[in-house]
Order: sequence, then C-alpha cells, then structure tokens
Amino acid sequence: MFKKFQLLFNTIKYLKAGQILNRIKRKLIKPKVSLLGIPEKSFPSGNIKPFVQRSQKIYGEGSFKFLNKEFILKTSKDWNAKNQDKLWLYNLHYFDDLNAVNSEQRITWHINLIQKWIDDNPLGFANGWEPYPSSLRIINWIKWFLLGNSPEQRWLDSLVIQVRFLSKNLEYHLLGNHLFSNAKALVFAGLFFKGKEANYWYQLGISIINKELPEQILSDGGNFELSPMYHAIFLEDLLDLVNIHKAYDRSLLNSLEDKIIPMLNWLRVMCHPDDEVAFFNDATFGVAPSFADLVSYADRLNIIFKNNQVRQKQLVHLEDSGFIRVENESMVMIVDVADIGPDYIPGHGHADALSFEMSLFGKRVIVNSGISTYEKGINRSKQRSTKSHSTITIDNQDSSEVWGGFRVAKRAKVFNITNIKVGKNYNLSACHDGYKRLKGRPIHCRKWYISENILEIVDEITGSGVHEIISVLPLHPEVVLSNVQNHSVELEIKKKKIKVNIEGNGLLRAVPAKYHPEFGVSVDNKQLIYSYNGSLPFKAVIKISW
Repeated sequence: MFKKFQLLFNTIKYLKAGQILNRIKRKLIKPKVSLLGIPEKSFPSGNIKPFVQRSQKIYGEGSFKFLNKEFILKTSKDWNAKNQDKLWLYNLHYFDDLNAVNSEQRITWHINLIQKWIDDNPLGFANGWEPYPSSLRIINWIKWFLLGNSPEQRWLDSLVIQVRFLSKNLEYHLLGNHLFSNAKALVFAGLFFKGKEANYWYQLGISIINKELPEQILSDGGNFELSPMYHAIFLEDLLDLVNIHKAYDRSLLNSLEDKIIPMLNWLRVMCHPDDEVAFFNDATFGVAPSFADLVSYADRLNIIFKNNQVRQKQLVHLEDSGFIRVENESMVMIVDVADIGPDYIPGHGHADALSFEMSLFGKRVIVNSGISTYEKGINRSKQRSTKSHSTITIDNQDSSEVWGGFRVAKRAKVFNITNIKVGKNYNLSACHDGYKRLKGRPIHCRKWYISENILEIVDEITGSGVHEIISVLPLHPEVVLSNVQNHSVELEIKKKKIKVNIEGNGLLRAVPAKYHPEFGVSVDNKQLIYSYNGSLPFKAVIKISW
C-alpha cells in the first residue's frame, strides 16, 4: 500500500493544477448541449488538396480491421464491445476509412456506417462521445464532405451536436496532443459551418492552437512528447490546418507554416534508412503517416522540403528533444539522451534513458522493442520497461518508474551530454541518475565511440554496494546469430557479418524475446544479455565491428 502511495504521489506532483481541477470538474459536471438551431454549411472558395490516406480499415459491410485485429459490427452494443481493447474501440469511432486508400470504392458502406453511428450512439454515451475520438471523427467527416461527398441534413445535424458537445468537453485534464486534436476539430467545424456559433468554435480552437504551438513544438522542431510516431501525427495536423485554411481563403498564423519544415527535418533525423521511425517512447509502424507521405503532402501545399540538407549531415544533435543521430556510409545510429518527456504529460514515455538504435547496410540491427498495446497490464508494462530497450537495467528496476498504462513516478534525469567530432570519428557521452534511488545510489554513464566500421560502447556505473547489472541489446528479427560465446557473438544481416565483443567481468548470452513493429503484433527476436552481479564500480566495453 505504501509503495502504491509513493508511486501515486511521485506521479501527481508533476501535474499542473489545471489538470487536477479539470479532472475533478469532469467528474462533477456533464456537458449539456442544445439540439436546435443548426448552422448552415459554408462552402470553400478554393479546392481542398488531397489529404494523407491511411490504409484500408473496412473489408465488408460492418467488417473492420484495426490494430491487426478483425471484428464485425453486428449490434448497437458492439460500438462499445466489452471484449475489445479501448484503443480498438476508439479506432472504430474515428472513421479513418472515409479518407483511406481507395475509399471511393466503399461509399455505400460509409453512408450506412455514418447513419448507423448516429442511430446507435445517443448523445454523450460511452466511447464515441469521448473528446479524442469525437475530435478525429469530426475531422474525418468534414474531410470526406470537402472531398465531394454530399452530406444529408441528418448528418449535418449530428455533426453540429458533436461539435457542441466537444466544445464543452475539452481535454484540459490531459493537455498535449489530445487537447490539440480537440482544437483542430473546432477549427475544422468553425470553417465548415457559418454563423456566430461556428465563429465561436473557430476562435476557441485557434486560441488553443496559438497557446499550444510554442509549448508543443520545441526549438529543434520536435514534438515535446518525444515520440516519433506522435510527432508525425502532430505534423499531419499542422498540414491539415494549412490545407483547410487555404481552401477557405482564410489567413493562418505564419508561425504554423514556419514550424512545418523544422518538424520535417526532425522526423527525417529520427528515421532509419528504411524511412520509418525509430522506436523511442510510444512509437511503432502503421499508425502515423510515413515520412514520405508527409513530405508529399507538404509539397501539395507548396511547402517545399529539401530532404538532402538533412542527409548530408553526418551528426545531428537535437538538443531540445534529446536525440543524437550519427551517420556514415554503412551505419545510422540514433541515441536517446532525453529525459522522459514533459513533466505533466509523460504518458507515452518509456524507461529508455541512454538507449540507442542502429542500422547497418540499410537494415535495422539493434532496436528498441516497440509497442503492441495500450491496455494496462503485463505487456504494456514490459514494453515500457528498461529491459525492453538497448540500455542497462540495475537490480531489475526501471530507470524511470513507469507504471499503469500511461503513468510515470520518479524519472531519470540525463546530464553531462557531449558530442565531439574528431576527423571522421565521433565521440558521444551522457549520464543519468534514474537509479540513484537504489541502495548505493548508482549513476549510469555511457559513451559511444564511432569510427568508419566500429562502434564501441563504454558503460560505467558508479556508486557502492552489490548490484545485478544487465546490459540489453535487442536485435531486429532479421538478424541471424551464430557462435555465441561468453564474451562474443557473430551477427549477420544482408549476408554481411557483424562481430560483437564485450570486455568485462560479466557473461554474454542470447535469449528469446519479442519485437513489436505494430499494434497487435509480436514477432520473435533475440536479445543479447550481458549480466554482471557484483560490487560497484562497474565497467563494460561493447565493441561492434563490421
């Protein structure tokens, strides 16, 4: 009980007062909206540009596939089916398929689905009326209408009521990407309809966006939640806002367009040679638009991104975000020297301090393990834990106290960050104090020495006492292992050999593990585990050559 109280206290103390007050307010006050006086639709003066298209989600009348899990919607209760994960049900209410690939071939299904949603989801009831799925659905319906699908009056009536409800149910208790999505929906609705009420929605949405932009986008272009996946989603939001403002011939803050190029730069830095994101914090494939899709979308809006400018840089330090990318002819390495994220909204953060990912010969080799679920439980806890990342675990504890589905208590602080270029070589280093709470107050420092075909990682742990220390190197499933010895192993990718040698007093072994490239997907892989049980100080040197 005391341990739970400590976790709760060390979580709540970081929240803003407004978050706590708004959480209480949501419990006590339920929004009430008028069903009368529906405003008229406003017609854009220009053409809307094609939006980013997601993959197909509907495969038959009422048949859906989200998060790699299929389900048939049969009754009104299935919108809130108890045997489905919360995130799956959210996806059901998003209506992403309206604007997905080849959506024009499924118009009849879409018409029936909109009508069924209106029939089956009474005002304010369950998942469909929660602010986040409401926001995405409002945006998707408006996008679909703007792309030439004529709405029935009944649909417009429902849409207005949804916006009214949302405007009184904004997620000030969560903030972050949720509140921004709420604001985006209000802006879309404020432009799509006309009149005094629509103008109120628009002004409310814009005021939130103006306030959130400077906080949520860091000076290096990164989204402050430090998840490459959510960064891409947020970037799509900005592009959508530019798109609809241009279609309605409405001016928009120049600062919004000015942030898009730095955000594209940031995303390019955080991608592997496959042009997909690195798995830091809550990041996986199949949710956010790809880097290429976002660059193409920006181009349609006459926002030109010069991709080569990023590729030509061999070392990029995203100082505000806390990531470093080093690239040479055969290797790309992305290093996490970040704190866990914004103090008051760390829910997508992982206990991954000083972890890194590395690609060789264009293929991922050393990875973080990704995510497959947001459901609170063993899998979610394990996937956020330190031992699922390419870093060091002490006494089987996490470097930051991740718990629940989206909570963090005590957090590791990263310090003494350096990066030095010496000729064609690079030296990086950083320390973190996440284990200082343990007996003996251990401090973990890691150095990366990079030359043309060698990566040397030096781990040092200071402090006192006897501790169990485990260094973890999760490997991509395509990596083949051979000749595993106590201090060495051979890897192979693309028919090219990679040697791993470790100097120290511990023992090396390869153990079965899981890699999670998408929600609902777990793929067999291997982890290299270097174990030491003894007194501090500790030092180990991992040498990877190719």
